[in-house]
Amino acid sequence: MSQLVDPFGREITYVRVSVTDRCDFRCVYCMAEDMTFLPKREILSLEELDRLCSTLVRLGVDKLRLTGGEPLVRRNIMWLIERLSRHLDSGDLRELTLTTNASQLEKHAHRLRELGVERVNVSFDSLDREKFKAITRWGNYDKVMRGLEAAKDAGLHVKLNTVALKGVNDDEFETLMHWAHEQGWDITFIEVMPLGDVGESRLEQFYPLSMLRGELAKKYTLSDIPYKTGGPARYVQVAETGGRVGFITPMTHNFCESCNRVRVDCVGTMHMCLGQEDSADLRTPLRQSDDDGPLIDAIHEAIARKPKGHDFVIDRRHQRPAVSRHMSVTGG
Repeated sequence: MSQLVDPFGREITYVRVSVTDRCDFRCVYCMAEDMTFLPKREILSLEELDRLCSTLVRLGVDKLRLTGGEPLVRRNIMWLIERLSRHLDSGDLRELTLTTNASQLEKHAHRLRELGVERVNVSFDSLDREKFKAITRWGNYDKVMRGLEAAKDAGLHVKLNTVALKGVNDDEFETLMHWAHEQGWDITFIEVMPLGDVGESRLEQFYPLSMLRGELAKKYTLSDIPYKTGGPARYVQVAETGGRVGFITPMTHNFCESCNRVRVDCVGTMHMCLGQEDSADLRTPLRQSDDDGPLIDAIHEAIARKPKGHDFVIDRRHQRPAVSRHMSVTGG
């Protein structure tokens, strides 16, 4: 049982930890093309990340997801994953996983599997080369495809995460679903979230997933299933393909009532809710003392402030994000 219980009685067992704000892509819904990255001294070292994650595991967190930016571009990141894998060996950690754009999986997939990582979430928004390039700005389509193949060869289970973008990839959703299911993978569609100024209009990007589900239901037999991976997706089984489709709907139907998650960004700030500005500084107690007591106190104090739900809304009058920080800083 987790020692971390929020004011609404929800046990916090799942933490997403950003290891870097840097990425080799510049996806239009996540980052501005001319991003200014954080100075190295502000970023938690790998040793600090190990200590922080290990403390969270001691407090009852049994699922860790490493995110970014792109986590696999962090120098020596495999050292951290190797260190954290000891908690899998001990049984204290049920799952260690990553969210990635797959650009580095060709290099790392087999070692990840050896270290006990069983599955990865891959952000992938289009099978069309030109569209993929337009969405990611800097992405290398062939490299991503080789990375996905390497993940399959290594025995990693892949879940594709596709952000629904109106007028961009909304003509591909069915094709993406078929392709994922042919590979034996799940696919989750995600509504665009108003995080950070990315130089694009959120209103123009937003595609409600209630529309997608309605369109799919006209052609396929969709059955609601209780399948859970620890995150906020609600899943359906598609009878015709035999695969699963998830929907993450922060805008049209929030999922806060069962939230068991918090995020820690790459500078050691805990975000108790992705859609709220309130946060807690964990870097100071990490750096001020070798004793974990102050860090544990800071974590407990933060969880005691976890809100009931988020405040996401697309501001139609002012065209500004609901939360000013970029997704790449907070972690996906």
